[in-house]
Amino acid sequence: MNRVFKKWLWGGGLSFLSVLFSVEASAQNGLTPLSARERENFDLSWHFHKGDIAIKRAVKAAGYGGLTDINVKVETNKEAVIAYTDVDKASAFKPEDWREVNLPHDWCVEGTFVNDRSIGSAPAVSGYLPGGIGFYRKEFEIPETDKGKKITIEFDGIFRNSTVWVNGQLMGRHQSGYTPSNYDLTDILRYGNEGKNVILVKVDATEYEGWWYEGCGIYRHVWLNKTDRLHVDRFGTYVTTVVSPNEAAVTIKTTVKNEYKAAKNITLISKIVDKKGVVLDTKTSSQLIAPLSTTEFSQKGAIKKPLLWSPETPDLYKVLTEVSENGNIIDTYETTFGVRTIEINRNGVFLNGKLYPVKGTCNHQDFAGIGVALPDKINWYKLKLLKNMGSNAYRCSHHPPTPELLDMCDSLGLLVLDENRLLSSSEEGINDLTTMLYRDRNHPSIFMWSMENEEAIQGTVTGARILETLVKTTHQIDPTRPVTAAMNHGRNEGGYSDVLDVVGYNYGDKGLAYVKDHEKYPNRIEFCTESTSFISTRGEYQNDWGKGYVSNLRLWQPNWGPLPGEDWADIVKYPYLGGLFVWTGFDYRGEPTPYQWPCVTSHFGFMDICGFPKDGYYAYKAAWTNEPVVHIFPHWNWPGKEGESIQVHCYTNCDEVELLLNGKIIGRQKAVPYTKLIWKLVYHPGKLEARGYKNGKLVTKDIVETTTAPAQLAMQSDCKMIKADGTDVAVIQVAIQDAKGRVVPTAGNLVKFFIEGPGQIIGTGNGNPSSHEPDKASQRTAFNGYCLVLVQSYKQAGEIRLKASSEALKGGEVVIKVK
Repeated sequence: MNRVFKKWLWGGGLSFLSVLFSVEASAQNGLTPLSARERENFDLSWHFHKGDIAIKRAVKAAGYGGLTDINVKVETNKEAVIAYTDVDKASAFKPEDWREVNLPHDWCVEGTFVNDRSIGSAPAVSGYLPGGIGFYRKEFEIPETDKGKKITIEFDGIFRNSTVWVNGQLMGRHQSGYTPSNYDLTDILRYGNEGKNVILVKVDATEYEGWWYEGCGIYRHVWLNKTDRLHVDRFGTYVTTVVSPNEAAVTIKTTVKNEYKAAKNITLISKIVDKKGVVLDTKTSSQLIAPLSTTEFSQKGAIKKPLLWSPETPDLYKVLTEVSENGNIIDTYETTFGVRTIEINRNGVFLNGKLYPVKGTCNHQDFAGIGVALPDKINWYKLKLLKNMGSNAYRCSHHPPTPELLDMCDSLGLLVLDENRLLSSSEEGINDLTTMLYRDRNHPSIFMWSMENEEAIQGTVTGARILETLVKTTHQIDPTRPVTAAMNHGRNEGGYSDVLDVVGYNYGDKGLAYVKDHEKYPNRIEFCTESTSFISTRGEYQNDWGKGYVSNLRLWQPNWGPLPGEDWADIVKYPYLGGLFVWTGFDYRGEPTPYQWPCVTSHFGFMDICGFPKDGYYAYKAAWTNEPVVHIFPHWNWPGKEGESIQVHCYTNCDEVELLLNGKIIGRQKAVPYTKLIWKLVYHPGKLEARGYKNGKLVTKDIVETTTAPAQLAMQSDCKMIKADGTDVAVIQVAIQDAKGRVVPTAGNLVKFFIEGPGQIIGTGNGNPSSHEPDKASQRTAFNGYCLVLVQSYKQAGEIRLKASSEALKGGEVVIKVK
């Protein structure tokens, strides 16, 4: 059967109303009148203890009456103290044994690198940083007026194997480090004068889920949600659209939960609004909901002449949901979505009816200085870097992302391949898959689901059975998107590929397997889920086994992928492949191929872990944008090599490139699309210039010069102002320049940072894959001319002054407004 998926998708991650509705709800069952939904960020003012602690439950003296709160014994170097989750005994809690942290938090990145294979074996799962066990504790108050509400806590991501207690009561456990967990706190909270509440979270990150750096801790946001007992359920809306020439038919499915003991006669109002808040359509339904039950409403609306979502035009709509009883608004809910069509067939990917080659990158979720605990701004920063170099798609490798990232892909305009972590049809595996699907299925950015990546049992009968269960589950929850799996083997064995809607090819097996299979399997729809795997170290042009550096000049290990940009030639030649996802957009911690120690990060990215471009970046910028590109390398600082032969490489999308050295023409070459140009010349210091021509006209040029010694620091912030919200971040790039303001490409000066004003340094980096310097520091050694520092605001307006100094160099300063 030839599977052609022509589906009409929507979008934007589920989000709640930021402004609460003021309502006058009537008293129900004798309870205090309730207000509408509240969503409180719960990230601030936690206490953290690194290491395991003994936990026991104490029975009351009489031996009856159930369990009291948890006794938590904390072993310190000085003495053993008892810290109770019961605040009535809070005098025994010794803050000095814990430290205050705000979330997101990754304690692994704070550690010291250890060359111990037992902590990372595939290789360096933790990037040679120890994992372990840690505890988080927070005291909080719930007002008396919240009594009678439904109160839950949502953890967007904890790595991993977490256990949660509240007021001494075990709430539950959650193993996955990549899917959210949710607990109902209603019954065990203390309200008003009953006293404070204490939440305790144990995080056991001694085991890993992937073969890359995964971090440790509560590394995503936490939310406290308050609703009426009559409310829209968790992930409770599903919005789909069908597009005709002048209208989009909108289907809104809303799941409403009644947790009262009495039946409720409710009215559900769904308003479709545009980005300006103009109401385009309103649908109203009334129904009696039985006690302690859940009901799904289905409503049909319409948008006249809709704006279609695409990466170039990321237009969004919203459904504003109101649950009312007796004319009073009981609950409110907000769902962002988009209107678009997607078709993936034997001829490629079609977006809104047009062939749309996917220009994607695979990405892990870590970043320099902060591990996996990324403030929202850093996710935004990374996506903007990818978008600016021409990418239109993002693969979540290899697990569901933080929900904020999907919101950003919706609004920025990036297609997303959302990926399930494990090939498992166990109860836990199905729960993780369904959580991802229910949470994410409203996002217009997501165009396809991936069930797994490179699992060992690909191509086996058992693997096919498991995969079939996952695919059926996915189709049931979201019948609108096709399902794939990222496969590097076993595609034509065990019936594995037959289960999929789209067969994912990780690389072409050097023999263009996807081209051969296209003819061999006439019903198969194909997509290049992973390509390239070119390894290089930013600014390095010789392989160095001792330092763990890889040259940018040639294809070395691994040998299963082409040079940067050359993989795109296959997509142009064989458009039925639909597009590709380059491995990877950024370097990431762990998996330091081909070297291991002293390397602690990978070399795969066309940007380093700080987001500084490597040479390969320009191959994709040339292939994926219409902007004229000429980029020559290596640098031109080669003392001692005067008179020797040297190669100059060039990435370009121009018709011809002319190379000059010190004003003398070396040669002029016609460009072959997606292929490097190479000249051989004799090295002389000075000025190397490449001129790019289109239709015989000079359109761009690139200049590389021999520099003098380092003389000064130059600092550049990605923004001039950040919010005084305690979470916003400025990304400051630091360059080592000579006296003429040219970046010294081999500079490795130690740079020290000093900060004044309402902000703090939360991390540093330099892109050196073998650097063992601490990320949480106020200094960093530059690597090949650059380093990076991240500054986060306090909840206070003012002016941040960040100064940088380095011995014998002129210092730098950047000023950031905080409002």
